[in-house]
Amino acid sequence: MNTLAPQSDAGQAPTARVAAAYARIAEVDRPEVWITVRAQAEVTAEAAVIEQRLAAGEVLPLAGLLVAVKDNIDVTGIPTTAGCPEFAYTPTDTATSVQRLIDAGAVILGKTNLDQFATGLVGTRSPYGAVRNAHHPALIAGGSSSGSAAAVALGIADLGIGTDTAGSGRVPAALHGIVGIKASLGIIPTDGVVPACADYDAVTVFAGTVDLATRAAAIMAGPEPRDPRSRTWPADVRLAAPREPRLAVPDEANLAALSSSYRDAFDRTVAAATAAGVKIEPIDISGLLEAARLLYGGAIVAERYAAVGAFLETRPAGADPTVAAIITAAAATTGPAFAADLDALARARADALALVGSFDALLLPTTTEHPSIDAVAAEPVTINQRLGTYTNFCNLLDMAAVAVPGEPTATGEPFGVMVVVPAFADQVAVDIAARLEGSAATPLLVDRGVDLAVFGAHLRGQPLNWQLDDLGARFVGSIQTTDAYRLTALDTTPLKPGLVRTAPGAGAPIVGELFRLSEAALGSFLAGLPAPMALTRIELADGRAVVGFTATHDATSTATDITEYGGWVTYLNAR
Repeated sequence: MNTLAPQSDAGQAPTARVAAAYARIAEVDRPEVWITVRAQAEVTAEAAVIEQRLAAGEVLPLAGLLVAVKDNIDVTGIPTTAGCPEFAYTPTDTATSVQRLIDAGAVILGKTNLDQFATGLVGTRSPYGAVRNAHHPALIAGGSSSGSAAAVALGIADLGIGTDTAGSGRVPAALHGIVGIKASLGIIPTDGVVPACADYDAVTVFAGTVDLATRAAAIMAGPEPRDPRSRTWPADVRLAAPREPRLAVPDEANLAALSSSYRDAFDRTVAAATAAGVKIEPIDISGLLEAARLLYGGAIVAERYAAVGAFLETRPAGADPTVAAIITAAAATTGPAFAADLDALARARADALALVGSFDALLLPTTTEHPSIDAVAAEPVTINQRLGTYTNFCNLLDMAAVAVPGEPTATGEPFGVMVVVPAFADQVAVDIAARLEGSAATPLLVDRGVDLAVFGAHLRGQPLNWQLDDLGARFVGSIQTTDAYRLTALDTTPLKPGLVRTAPGAGAPIVGELFRLSEAALGSFLAGLPAPMALTRIELADGRAVVGFTATHDATSTATDITEYGGWVTYLNAR
């Protein structure tokens, strides 16, 4: 009899993971991280149910992982304060993004502190206390998703859920040496989120690795009718970064905002990326940095007033003075000014697409410096503005980003970079971020595409594989057909094989490779396919049937039969 408790995704029985988390909460003694911590008995009971479901054979992708949720995101039965006690309400529905985690086996620990109404990048604008950095308590945690990031960095939670309008899902990641994923706008639904700027808000994920953050984001992603701004992956979505990605980095003038220690760390991070095979080219990103100023320095801030301005006009006692001043000032915004800024953003988006069009991504410092809590108290606005130098433009220009640790500073403090891509190129950003992290493989964030079997010139290392690379195709794995196929060498340039189906047992298993690409990419690929090649249904030895290469019977009837080699590469090596 097996007496071992089912293991959670964290490598412990879910109830044991809960016990360890509460012990860690007591050990670190960081009450400012949380606004509401659930009772341990309640969380343990939920973890016990997860163990029962695992024992019954249920597959739960996030079984037993513990989640810290930013307190501007609804969880049924737990008050939502958005960092202001007088604003509190108790929701009867859980935000879709969080509910999807729960459905996958995750367990909610509690709600975390934040810059009030998600307005800030510092983590100090809260009546519940300034959130101290997990590693350096005199320094800021970053915001506005300060508590969620700190909970992960302190080893309490496996996942932290935040929001990001100006960089709040990325700056805290950089200051804690963890990963933050900010997907394309609308990919992760924002229903059940107290809006900051509704058109530019995103729900984000913090985790210790790109792998875990991506798996969580993939589960959270998908359209939701309750979110009118939710979007789905387009038919032409890219499913992989190229083997040799080209990244643009800011030129010398655009790095002037960095502190000296961060500039040194960025230079070393770029050098490490180059050594890892990434191609780097400096460009002028001043247009992006200029667009970033519209988030707080223009009329777009009126969206913050639309969200909570009327409430703040009542002068609640718990209102943060800096936050209240920023939001209530937006009441003076005029319609023509708002329309002019929308036009400016439309032009800036077009310019941004043109700027990054010849690159696979931008590689940027996540933020400019790591200030102390005392320094922010002395300069609450100026320092906050600097921290958003490289993050503020992202949502305004409809871009996605993955924040990962870079090379640490000379004194060992965390330093972070972002892989920034146009909308819906999220998988490209994830793949590049994983390479920067040093990971051998990354999970799939995008849940659509068509599998394509190739057997010759499109195999990895063969002369036409670049065509799949250009289409954003993702290598899935090696495959083998049933024994109902023959392989021939066609008289073509370059030399190509022709796979043709025959009767079961009349051929041999043929080795090939499987790639996944978008529906639109497959259509483009098929449109350019030269005779005598074609695509058809291919039967695999493992019982699957996939789209794959074949050749016309008239072409293969006069070709050299090479079935005995069992694959194209083996035949080429034997010639």
